[in-house]
Formats: sequence, structure tokens, C-alpha cells
Amino acid sequence: MEKLTQSREAMVQCPKDKNVDLRAGQLLAGSLAAQQCPECQGSWIAGADYETWQAQQPPAKRLATLIDGALNVDFARSPMDARAALCPECNAYLVRAKISVKTPFYVERCPNCKGIWCDRGEWDLLQTLDMHTIIDHMFSGEWPIRTREREQLAQERRATIDKLGPELAARIFELAEVLENHPNGDFGVAYLMRRFDK
Repeated sequence: MEKLTQSREAMVQCPKDKNVDLRAGQLLAGSLAAQQCPECQGSWIAGADYETWQAQQPPAKRLATLIDGALNVDFARSPMDARAALCPECNAYLVRAKISVKTPFYVERCPNCKGIWCDRGEWDLLQTLDMHTIIDHMFSGEWPIRTREREQLAQERRATIDKLGPELAARIFELAEVLENHPNGDFGVAYLMRRFDK
């Protein structure tokens, strides 16, 4: 039985290079099985293995918080990230989800078996950003919408800092948050708009 298992695993090829066989391995100190490419150092996580592992994890932070935490992170993207990939289990083309760090990269997943492919360094970064437990969310319709919203908000904040300076901008952001969370905050916003409507 062991020989059969090893033989079957040896026949699973790297999604980015069909001439290279994946090798059995582990992520997260043995708690999540993965198969790894000895050439490109990418990792393949079977959909069922990820689902079982994910169900045992604590609830994730809010999507907005996670996305905001990633926007200013530096990452040296793998050159393999731009290459199309085939599922090593069912041979379907993998679909991609954009992760917005300073140099964006893509996590890939099989639309059929839900297996996940991370190019070199991507899993480690997702873990650092606390995004490794929400990979299924990255392939929902909500993910690109929320990502665009947070990117626009970050651009707006940078522009405000550039125009007003960091000290005044920080006070504006603080006031905006107070008004946003106050039951009558819209009165404060209306007051400010009247003051500047001259």
C-alpha cells in the first residue's frame, strides 16, 4: 500500500511545469499536508485537505482589516506567478485571485476540486498577513470589490496626507471615524460641508 501511495504521489506534476513531479510535504509544522515542487518551490494543497484544516481554525479578522494590512507590504513575486497553471489532480486550468500588496501576486485554485496552488513565498506571506485561512473568500465575487474599495480608500488617505500633512490628516481621519460611529454623525458632516460651501 505504501509503495502504491508513493507511486501515485510521484506521478503528480507541478502545475507550472509538467516535467517536474511534486513531492509530499507539510505546511504549518505538519498540520496541513501539501505537495511541493523541488524546482520552483511552489506548494499544492488538495482542496479537501485545506477545507478540513480551515474548519479547525479560529475566526478570521474582518476582510477590510486584512486587505488594509496587505496594501503596503513589499513582496518579491515569483517569476512563475505569470505562468498559466493546470490542476495536477484534474488537469483543469487554475483560476486566479489577486492579492493586493505593493507588487500584487495571484493565488490560484482549481475550479473543480478546489485545490490551491501557491508559488514560491506566497503561502508564507499569506500566513504573515493572516490571510491563509480565508483563501476561499479570495475566489468569491466579494473579494475584488472589497479589494478595490480598500485600494481607493488608501489612495484617498495618501492624497489627504500629501495635501494636508501627516499631523492634520491624522486629526481628519480620527474625526471621520468618530463621526462615522456616532448616531448623529451626519449632522457633523453637514456642518463641515456648510462651513466650506462658500
